[in-house]
Amino acid sequence: MFECFRQRFAALKTRADVHSLRIVRQRSEQAMVRRGVAEPPSLGLDMGAMLSVRVAGVEAYAATADLSPAGLQRALDKAEELARQIALYALVDQSRLAAPPSSADYRSPGLEQPFPSLAERLELLTEESARIPADPRLVNWNLYLDSQRHEQLYLNSAGAEQWQDLRFTYPGISVTAFDGSDSQTRSFGGYGSGQQGGTEVLQRLGFGGAAARVADEALQLLMAPNTPSGTTDLLLMPDQMMLQIHESIGHPLELDRILGDERNYAGTSFIELSDFGRYQYGSPLLNISFDPGIPEELASYSHDDDGQPARKEMLIKNGKLLRPLGGALSQQRSGLPGVANSRASSWNRAPIDRMANLNLEPGDQSLAQLIGGIERGVLMSTNRSWSIDDARNKFQFGCEWGRLIEDGELRGVVKNPNYRGISAQFWRNLAAVGDATTFEIHGTPYCGKGEPNQVVRVGHASPACVFRQVEVFGGVQ
Repeated sequence: MFECFRQRFAALKTRADVHSLRIVRQRSEQAMVRRGVAEPPSLGLDMGAMLSVRVAGVEAYAATADLSPAGLQRALDKAEELARQIALYALVDQSRLAAPPSSADYRSPGLEQPFPSLAERLELLTEESARIPADPRLVNWNLYLDSQRHEQLYLNSAGAEQWQDLRFTYPGISVTAFDGSDSQTRSFGGYGSGQQGGTEVLQRLGFGGAAARVADEALQLLMAPNTPSGTTDLLLMPDQMMLQIHESIGHPLELDRILGDERNYAGTSFIELSDFGRYQYGSPLLNISFDPGIPEELASYSHDDDGQPARKEMLIKNGKLLRPLGGALSQQRSGLPGVANSRASSWNRAPIDRMANLNLEPGDQSLAQLIGGIERGVLMSTNRSWSIDDARNKFQFGCEWGRLIEDGELRGVVKNPNYRGISAQFWRNLAAVGDATTFEIHGTPYCGKGEPNQVVRVGHASPACVFRQVEVFGGVQ
């Protein structure tokens, strides 16, 4: 059905110097089973278009759900009118920004394979739910399989034609145990471990047979002692490293935030423009990449929503800060090199600087070596709470699962594991980085930013990592 929009775009009339059309169709389906009983499925469908223009160096946008030729023309006329109205007040001249001419056809892996129907998904979830043991302390459990499809066509007056067809899969399990005085929840996958692809995502994550293990770990947490408080070594597993990277590297490096655009809503950053090329963000073991080329990662794509081609770039290398997360407009404003990360949550939002795939590159130590190098510490995995200041510097995170480490060996389970720190110091205490055998791909569809708010998908891949001299504690302080 997208074929007709090429003709409709070619027929649009405008006096703008540059104009573009971005058509987006998003579909979602969620199947859920709670305590062995199927819940009503959740279905969604959304489709519309964003028209953009550039007139005398000023850009403006207009969105519409009316995709008829007349509807698209009205939106284009409105965008052009807005551009001319705001020209008197514009702070940035974008006339030097070239419209990207490149074309592409990018598709998620596994699209050629059939995806299970809702009935088949509910049957799969019901079978897995039946593996939860009959223990009266297990008071609630739910299993779900969320599938989303994102189809997008981008056209511009420079001749670009970019098609992207993406499918996202989110399998999840959550089990809560309660003994009359305390409750503990253990989870698996879900909206922190989304990936591109179809049923192969379930196989990669090990969804089949996971419910019984998750339930057992919830019971172990119920009987476990609180995490001891003190300053110690910390081994973070990849599913927690995801959030650590997201909050204390990803958001601080968003260039529009550094330029001040997000101060009223999502805050600012402890990083300044002058820090790029000289600031020691972390220890020499810290290597952070923007990498949109890992097919199964949640935010992989060929071009951003401004049509710029995406490729892997190192943001931090050997601990030194090199470049920000900034799209073409922010690059012009700052004079700094950036990446192709100008992204929009849907057809009715204009692209802004966003994280995409932000990854910590693997090191050279196995998990056994990481554990063996710790005399006294705590292993933590699976985030359950987070708090960070509006400069993305001081933070406190809580996890679901903890294990004590003593004399290089894993010891007992501990509950309510938490840690706190300061971004500018925490990453300099990075002491060991896991190798490729510890490397995992995670991602969430719920990164929020912008006014009006935009919630987008981001991917984070990381090995397990060891940090020295971290303040850890159990419970709430």
